[in-house]
Amino acid sequence: MFWATVAVIVGIALTVLSADKFVEGAASLASRLGMSHFLIGLTIISIGTSAPELFVSTVAALNGSPGLALGNALGSNIANIALVLGATACIFPLIVPGPLVRRELPILLLISLILYALAYRGIFDLSAGILFLTVLPAVLYHLTKKELAAEEETEIHSLPIGFSIVLTMGGLLILLGSSEALVWGAVEIARFFGVSELVIGLTIIAVGTSVPELATSVTAALKNKTDIAFGTIIGSNIFNSLGVIGIASIISPFAIEPQVLQRDLPWTLGLTLLLFLMARFSVRGTLTCPYGILLLLLYVSYLWHILATIVPNQ
Repeated sequence: MFWATVAVIVGIALTVLSADKFVEGAASLASRLGMSHFLIGLTIISIGTSAPELFVSTVAALNGSPGLALGNALGSNIANIALVLGATACIFPLIVPGPLVRRELPILLLISLILYALAYRGIFDLSAGILFLTVLPAVLYHLTKKELAAEEETEIHSLPIGFSIVLTMGGLLILLGSSEALVWGAVEIARFFGVSELVIGLTIIAVGTSVPELATSVTAALKNKTDIAFGTIIGSNIFNSLGVIGIASIISPFAIEPQVLQRDLPWTLGLTLLLFLMARFSVRGTLTCPYGILLLLLYVSYLWHILATIVPNQ
């Protein structure tokens, strides 16, 4: 139990740190190879905040723990809205960008509904995974085609090409190793407490892998760039729903536990709908501290709901 706890704590820390360094190195390398800053921001950096969820869920699926992968994806989506946006709104009022209400949030709502509907089949299998991964690039293109004309440059730190390669490869290797350690520790903790891997994925792992989103959102809000804070959360949730779950479904098809249908998916859909309504009808189009407190209280309520509905492993 002691080493499993150490593996989870160190694994989360190294996963977050190595993901950041991997993205920094890859972005610098891509820039030096002639890739535009906008395209780098659209691909490497935008997906970078979801790298911990992606790698942890992929390793979990490869190791035969798809419940942990699903819990990580859904738990991260819930934490991103209720915990990350809630905490950020308490620190700094978040001005809601117009396109968020017209385009991004409706698409995220639709994706959540599709995810919910497919879950009622009782399994996320190869066909579901292929569907998710096919829809993902189409959604990303639709969300970004209007921004392509603006060609707003993304700030990229220029690094020596040798150092960029070292950062990229080193970050990737540490990311893989720390993900492996994190998954092992999470499985051992689940076995020790007699709870499902899904619960560990929804709580400890989900909060840990949401640290990049929290750091990015708070930093952006403090710089009065609240559109970045919203964009980080919406983009991450879309990638988690389609990319992370899609890859896990292809690697290791898995049955949907009853708790997911009765508890986690309703919370995911409900919080997404609530965020849309708050963004649409908030006073002066701003999410202020009271909204943030409401979201944080809802996250506490969700954790309580998990505790109240835990089904011990037999």
